[in-house]
Amino acid sequence: MAGMGPAPKAARQRARDTRRSHAGEVRLPRDGKLRGPSLEEATRREDWSEQTRDWWADWQRAPMAAAFEDTEWRRLSMLAVLVEGFHEKPTAAAMSEIRLNEERLGALFLDRQRARMVIEDEPEAAPAAAEQVAKVRSIRDRLH
Repeated sequence: MAGMGPAPKAARQRARDTRRSHAGEVRLPRDGKLRGPSLEEATRREDWSEQTRDWWADWQRAPMAAAFEDTEWRRLSMLAVLVEGFHEKPTAAAMSEIRLNEERLGALFLDRQRARMVIEDEPEAAPAAAEQVAKVRSIRDRLH
């Protein structure tokens, strides 16, 4: 007897619908490029600890920096003051605020998943793919 159980879902509602699940993804390059202003330029201040300078450099090299606008760099420059203070005197309140702001910028894997950010490694195989296409065209041309 047909009809035992719930009716099947429409194709667009199925979990395997990859077109819809990948829609809206932001693809970011993992290229190691330094982006954005220097910490000194962004904050108009020179007296930063080595830990804060390293933290800033991590953000400059982060794949997410490729998508940062002036507003994100401004947020990071304000956050640098908290990071500096946290290294001098760690508090739970400062750590909480730093974590919250870094979460909004995609610091951790889970944060990036929620924001639908996908980090892509540099395409090393691209020249090989182009060579394969050239070989196929060459063979096709010889056959015709």
